[in-house]
Amino acid sequence: MLSIGKIDIDKYQPVTSAKIITDQVILTNNQKDHIIQRRGKEFYDEYSPLFADIIADPDYIFKDKNPNTALVSKTVSDNGTAVNIILRITVEGEDPSYKNSIITAVKESQKRFAQRLRNNKPIYRKLDKSE
Repeated sequence: MLSIGKIDIDKYQPVTSAKIITDQVILTNNQKDHIIQRRGKEFYDEYSPLFADIIADPDYIFKDKNPNTALVSKTVSDNGTAVNIILRITVEGEDPSYKNSIITAVKESQKRFAQRLRNNKPIYRKLDKSE
């Protein structure tokens, strides 16, 4: 199990109606293997060092169709590539030893991300300095 970083609970609270009980985020060995199997070792090696920044300072957070789960997105390159992390949020009523956990990560093109923005309303959007 890898400790990835922390979330701002206030920023993520709209994902769930229950109270978030921890700000800590982990990546289990199982989910690390899942990411490598699905996306490749090159993807993992290139983007996993960014996971902490993506969850701590996302550009967008979307509520996922699964309960207590968020899709966290951040543009990570000059060509508009976004990396999305599916993050399972630990809430009141669950085992208090559980931590928020990365389920998977995926790279998304600028075109695909624009489609996501058209079809899904974010619960959080980082403001540009000009806004």
